[in-house]
This record gives sequence, structure tokens and C-alpha cells, in this order.
Amino acid sequence: MNPTITPEQFEMLLPLACEWAASQEQRILATGETLSDTMLADARLVGVAAPDRVRLLYVPEIPIPDDPALRAATQETQFLSPLTRGLTLRYGIFIRSDCRFDRTMVIHELGHTAQYERLGGFEPFLRQYLFECLTIGYPEAPMEQEVIELTARICGSQRR
Repeated sequence: MNPTITPEQFEMLLPLACEWAASQEQRILATGETLSDTMLADARLVGVAAPDRVRLLYVPEIPIPDDPALRAATQETQFLSPLTRGLTLRYGIFIRSDCRFDRTMVIHELGHTAQYERLGGFEPFLRQYLFECLTIGYPEAPMEQEVIELTARICGSQRR
């Protein structure tokens, strides 16, 4: 476990992270854009079961949670920072505005959507993904590696 987050803190923070993720997904689904035809095809290639549910919201900076404990943990672990380019919250994906036309980044984030679907939602996804990042490190975490490799395969096989 990351020395800054104890297993007990992780268990306390996980429900807060799930709640925040669900509320942000609702915001993105309400105000985000549907996938273009090319992105829908990419989502299918990645293995997203319900690509028509995905929405993208372009923002100047990926938001950080308001909850003080969650915000502190996010900053301490550097999970989210001004450098974060994208964040997938199941069917809602934040994309930093300056990355709007970065196909590989969108494909990467869609890979996380497929993982959310496979694992069954916020709690199982965040439990595994955050635990891996805290114990193994980002980007060495297996779930992150899976998406990095998938993105490379798709983008490598379809040069434009």
C-alpha cells in the first residue's frame, strides 16, 4: 500500500470515491457529447458493450473532489492533477480540452469503460484500480497496462 494511505484509510475513502465518481458520471451524461461514428467504432474495437451510453465532456482541467478527505488523498497520491489528461467514470469520460483530438487518449479512456463494464461498476472497478495504483504504482498497475497495450494494438494496427 502507498505509505501515505493505510488499508483502513483506503476502506474509508473508497465509498467517498464511488459517490464522487457516480455524481461526476451523472454530470457528464447530462452535459457531455455522444461519441462520433469513428469513436463508436473504436469503442467496439476496445470491447465496450454499450458504446452508445458513453459521453465525453471536454473541460479545461479534470475536476478534483470537494470532500476534504478525498481531496487530500487525491492530492497526496497525485491521482488527479492539472496534468491529468482524461478520467473515465464508467460511461462518463472527462477529456482535457487541449486533448480533444487525441484519438489514442480517447481509445485509452474507452478501455477503462470496458473494464468498468467487465468488473460491474464503480465499487469493484475503483477497488481494484486504485488498489493496484497504490500498491504497484501507476502506470505499472495491471489494469492500466491492459489499457495501454490495448490502445497500442488498436492505434498501431490502424495508422492514419
